[in-house]
Amino acid sequence: MSTEIKAPTFPESVQDGTIATWHKKPGEAVSRDELIVDIETDKVVLEVVAPADGSLSEIIKNEGDTVLSNEVIAIFVEGAGAAQAKAPEAPAAEEPKQAASSEKLVNPAARKMASENNVNAADVAGSGRDGRVTKEDVANHLKSAPAASAPAAATSASTSVPALEAAGDRVEKRVPMTRLRKRIAERLLEASNTTAMLTTFNEVNMAPIMELRAKYKDKFEKAHNGTRLGFMSFFVKAAAEALRRFPAVNASIDNNDIVYHGYQDIGVAVSTDKGLVVPVLRNAENMSLAGIENTIRDFGLRARDGKLGIEEMSGGTFTITNGGVFGSLLSTPILNLPQAAILGMHKIQERPMAVDGQVKILPMMYLALSYDHRLLDGKEAVQFLVAIKDLLEDPARILLEI
Repeated sequence: MSTEIKAPTFPESVQDGTIATWHKKPGEAVSRDELIVDIETDKVVLEVVAPADGSLSEIIKNEGDTVLSNEVIAIFVEGAGAAQAKAPEAPAAEEPKQAASSEKLVNPAARKMASENNVNAADVAGSGRDGRVTKEDVANHLKSAPAASAPAAATSASTSVPALEAAGDRVEKRVPMTRLRKRIAERLLEASNTTAMLTTFNEVNMAPIMELRAKYKDKFEKAHNGTRLGFMSFFVKAAAEALRRFPAVNASIDNNDIVYHGYQDIGVAVSTDKGLVVPVLRNAENMSLAGIENTIRDFGLRARDGKLGIEEMSGGTFTITNGGVFGSLLSTPILNLPQAAILGMHKIQERPMAVDGQVKILPMMYLALSYDHRLLDGKEAVQFLVAIKDLLEDPARILLEI
């Protein structure tokens, strides 16, 4: 029985996609729900899986080809195709049986992830059907063996950069820019060229939040089923309250109109190997600290695995980006259009500060607010940033909304 394999349904904001990688060749056996092709769009990489056990009989769209929503990209044969595909592999009995077995029981995505992290897929315990090793199994294996995965951190962080030859050789390698990277570049240039962007700075004493977190983190984790209390949830709640007080910061420009949003959909920038993505916390003003932490953690895991949906990265009225996790002390974030402002968090660093006529060493963080001067005056932007500073330095204000 033949089945057409079609590209996913793209939302209105995505016109088309590009075939990034075929994980299966025509005639090669494939199991139900096994990854067969990656399709890259302007915002996310979409995975297409096999509808049943079988094999591909024909690939219509090759790697690099542009595809439209629901366009046929391949023909899939169920049942008999799988048996025919496995038959040619039988004569390879001279190879060690264990190697052949492990090859069959490792999903392509899991094999790729294991290779990127210098892990032998055969050493990973499989939880899939028939003991198949999945991508989640490899991720769990890496978590349980941090020492072994440490050398892979640099490799994983630079997967988008092509490997060059040995040191000393003046070599170059040219690779095409991905659609996601091109779209990011276009958006950044658009923000720089079409807005009157300005950045204002302040600094916040993180000691109150750090003390609160240290005091209640264990109880918080027990009360919320293992959810850890981080810093980002405090920033999201502070931003939501400040946006309520200063609605112009939560607005956007649409041609000659100013659109004021009566809700706070806050995007949180997440860095991945393929580029920066900004999933959105819908109605952040109504979310609890635990809900924010859970959602952000889920976003991070799925962004790493390329599982975020396009709808989860669409919209948003305000954005928070945290360069501090990479060691940034100060930066000027670029607007995420059509939003009017973006908040930049940075590294927490102890510095000598004057407090009541005395010098104290305090954990300080620089805050940066980039905003569109066409919509916001400096007074509103500065007051907004001061409101966030006040809320963070006295967290009780977040609960009391004062």
